[in-house]
Amino acid sequence: MNKQNLLKLKRKLDYHYRAFDRTTISPDPLQFLHNYNDFYNIELAGIIASTFAYGNVTQIINSLQKVFGILGNNPLEFVLNYKYESDRKYFTGIKHRFYTEDDISKLFYGLNKVYTVYGSLNYLFVLYYFDNEENIKDSVSRFCNNLTDLCSIEKIVSPGLKFMFPDPYKGSACKRMNLFLRWMVRRDELDFGLWKEIPKNRLLIPVDTHIARICKELKLTKQKNVSWKMAEEITGNLKKIEPVDPVKYDFAICHLGIRKMDF
Repeated sequence: MNKQNLLKLKRKLDYHYRAFDRTTISPDPLQFLHNYNDFYNIELAGIIASTFAYGNVTQIINSLQKVFGILGNNPLEFVLNYKYESDRKYFTGIKHRFYTEDDISKLFYGLNKVYTVYGSLNYLFVLYYFDNEENIKDSVSRFCNNLTDLCSIEKIVSPGLKFMFPDPYKGSACKRMNLFLRWMVRRDELDFGLWKEIPKNRLLIPVDTHIARICKELKLTKQKNVSWKMAEEITGNLKKIEPVDPVKYDFAICHLGIRKMDF
C-alpha cells in the first residue's frame, strides 16, 4: 500500500474511531466493565467478559447478564469467597456454546486462586512479561497456560477450559485474551488503561470473523485463516498508520462488521 493510500485509510479509520465512542458501546462485552469503578472489579469483570466473548453478540450479552447477575455489585468479593464444592451451584443451568456449567464453575475456582495467591491478574501477567519481547506472544502463552492450570482440578483440563485460554504457539489468534489486554492496557473513552507496565504498541488486534473479513477487504492481511499470524500481520500494517497505538481501531472495525455498516 503506497503512502497516499495509507493516508486515505488512516483518515477513514480515524473517522470511525471517533464515531464509536462511549455512547455506542452496546452491544459489546466491554459494557459490563463500565458498571464498576475500581481497579480489581474492572480487571475481574474484564477477564470474565472477554472469556465469554465469542459467538453471536446477542448470545454473548445474554450469557454475561446471567453471570454478572450472580456476581452482583462486587465480583471481587464473590471470587475471594468462592468455594468450588459449595458454590458451583450458582452456575447450574448456565452454558455458553462450548462452556458447560462445570467449566464456568472451574473458571471461578481458578480466579479465586489468582486473587488469593497473586493478588491480581495484572501481577500474574507481569510476572511473565519482558520488555524485550517484540509483542506479547510469549507473555500470553505463559499467562494462558497458567490460567488453565489454575482452573483445572486435580490436573483435569476439560475442552471448555482449553478453549477459554488457548496458546498462541498452537496457532490460535487468542482473540479473547488480546481483547482483554486491549481493555486493560489502552486508555480512552472505551478502554481503561489499568495496566501501566505494557506499552500499547506491544498489543495485537483481537481477530474475529468481523475483523478478518474487513481487514482482508482493506488489504491489511493476506492470510486466509484467522490465526496469531493474521493478528500479527494486521497489527503490523496498522502500525504503519498508528505506530504508538495500532489497536485503537479494533472496536470500530469490529462494530462495523457486527452492525453491517459500510466502511
